[in-house]
Amino acid sequence: MIKKLTAIGLVGVLLLSLTSCKNGQKEESTKNNKDISRELTWESSMELRYASEFGVDYYEGGYKLLTIAEDARYLVVPEEMKVPSDLSGDIIVLQQPVENIYLVASAVMDMFVSLDALDRVGFSGLKADSWYIEEARAAMERGDILHAGSYAAPDYEQIVSKGCGLAVENTMIYHTPEVKEQLEKLKVPVLVDYSSYESNPLGRTEWVRLYGVLTEKEEEAEAAFEEEVKAFETVDQGEKTGSRVAFFYITANGEVNVRRSSDYLPKMIEMAGGSYVFEHLGEEEDTASSNVTMQMEEFYAAAQDADYIIYNSTTTEELSSIEDLLEKSNLLERFQAVQQGNVYCTTKNLYQSSMELGTIISDMHKMLTGEDDMTYLYRLE
Repeated sequence: MIKKLTAIGLVGVLLLSLTSCKNGQKEESTKNNKDISRELTWESSMELRYASEFGVDYYEGGYKLLTIAEDARYLVVPEEMKVPSDLSGDIIVLQQPVENIYLVASAVMDMFVSLDALDRVGFSGLKADSWYIEEARAAMERGDILHAGSYAAPDYEQIVSKGCGLAVENTMIYHTPEVKEQLEKLKVPVLVDYSSYESNPLGRTEWVRLYGVLTEKEEEAEAAFEEEVKAFETVDQGEKTGSRVAFFYITANGEVNVRRSSDYLPKMIEMAGGSYVFEHLGEEEDTASSNVTMQMEEFYAAAQDADYIIYNSTTTEELSSIEDLLEKSNLLERFQAVQQGNVYCTTKNLYQSSMELGTIISDMHKMLTGEDDMTYLYRLE
């Protein structure tokens, strides 16, 4: 899937950077989750290779406990097996098969497609024309998946009347906590996806293993994850290009939204052979958010000498020219990358393509080495 890359030197370090910390979290999770019920016998925990924001514990009889962000817990109960009577009140029960899922976290759809589990999704938070994953768009056009409103305004009546078994939300749901509370009052369990909070790109992809547990597609999940791991492993360990890269978009009020240096996208830039212009951005702040918003003048001071700039269109609109970019701020005209014509834009489907991170890194490397034929990036003229 991904062509061999040259001039990349930090792959091994980046892929293993969180191992020690993650192992400690996993041991603590195991200790806390061994004795969740007198009726269940703990057997083992899923050995995670890169992810740190979820865990899976296995119990006799096929029971599985999912832990999200070291806080929310979900007991997956096999079909026709009884729910333990002494579970803690914080544990949400998901009786298999988990069906008619209301999928609001758009980055998760690609994982369901890779699992061949699209038939488990009954509702979408996006309309058909907002999907860039062809399988999802086609399923909605056939009526197999119904639009049930956005994360902030779901169609409760439709969701409840058609027997929604689970709502998979992204962390935007915390901006409208009353929606989450209402869904739970209506007996619709809510799982908040934290895959975008993974600092390691493969950690984000590893969430496919969690959804494999939910959909009884664990073998398919392992295969899909291994394919992506192999895609990363085809990256040669060579010299870095030395090129500095800025990744950003401009908000409606003229502020600049960039990624924290610990986010997976800056890690992907480094894997592609570049260096992210904000080396230590957000490290001093105690927050899990992957974004930082700053004034244009502050962005200019840090990124004016960047060799390449990438405009993130996934939450705004795709740009067709450098003129489109300059309309957002005349200050951008002073940027070295603009003057040298090294301005790129992402396609709208970048964020939805969560199982294509290897290809995205390949595109970044092609940008840095002057190659064409990219899938998720294009040059602005």
